[in-house]
Amino acid sequence: MRAKALVGRCPGTSGTREIASAPTLDDALQRLATTPYARYTRTAAGLHHAQRAVSATLLWHLRVLAGWLPRAGVRLLVPLAAGFEIANVASRLTALDGRRTESGTEPYRLGALETAWRNLERAGTPSETRAALTASPWGDPGGDTPWALVTGMRMAAVRRTAVAVQPARRWAQGRAVLLAAREVFVYHRSLAEPVLRDAARLLGSRAMAAATYEEFRERLPLTAHWVLVDIDIPGELWRAEARWWRAVQADGAALLREGRYGPPAIVGAVALLSVDAWRTRAALESAVRGGRPREVFDALV
Repeated sequence: MRAKALVGRCPGTSGTREIASAPTLDDALQRLATTPYARYTRTAAGLHHAQRAVSATLLWHLRVLAGWLPRAGVRLLVPLAAGFEIANVASRLTALDGRRTESGTEPYRLGALETAWRNLERAGTPSETRAALTASPWGDPGGDTPWALVTGMRMAAVRRTAVAVQPARRWAQGRAVLLAAREVFVYHRSLAEPVLRDAARLLGSRAMAAATYEEFRERLPLTAHWVLVDIDIPGELWRAEARWWRAVQADGAALLREGRYGPPAIVGAVALLSVDAWRTRAALESAVRGGRPREVFDALV
């Protein structure tokens, strides 16, 4: 019931469409004032900080859920919150590389949902970051460049979710498809061995050995092929991304509707909270552009 209450307070599809139609970011933020996102967005300055504030609200909701759950339930949430730790590491690597980061950006506070952040935060070089990952449940990313580290973490998050969160296995497979397709066929990068191994566990070795996008799509197992149906070229993967989010929303709603105490209801709540945050971030970007590109926003949601 508490999980359902958290979800029920979100703007939802109609609320985010209204936000997307706002003529300015300030107008959009005013419309967020009556939603749970107001906790962090009220002091946001600029699109980046506003979107990050929405993400911080999602993390806060996950930490609230964790506080209501027994220890076994918290372990279920950790893989689902892995994206926040990945974002922390990506920001940390940017700082280590001497590049300018967004002003005022602090690491997400993970609390009980962290995997290895305290050790990763102490890493002073990319090599030390790789060593800390290798010694943790994340595993070896297969390289110590910023790209290799973050890509390794992203695929490891997919693997960890598929293993530990059974109701989310379908989403994990879909996410593996998107990640592999984008890296290999859009950016033309060779995946490190650990990343290939994790992807092959979910998508099969034949798919991961494909030389072309067409072969990759044809060789996917039926449980993962749905993501790329009618996506004929890699440049249209944004449509597959939107399809993935819609599937997460539909599956999450079904899990939460069951109304039973246990992992499915919690996973369903996390899915719907995550979808709403994703949709709200997209709505804020629409508002920054004058609230005009509604057809693009509608295509996403």
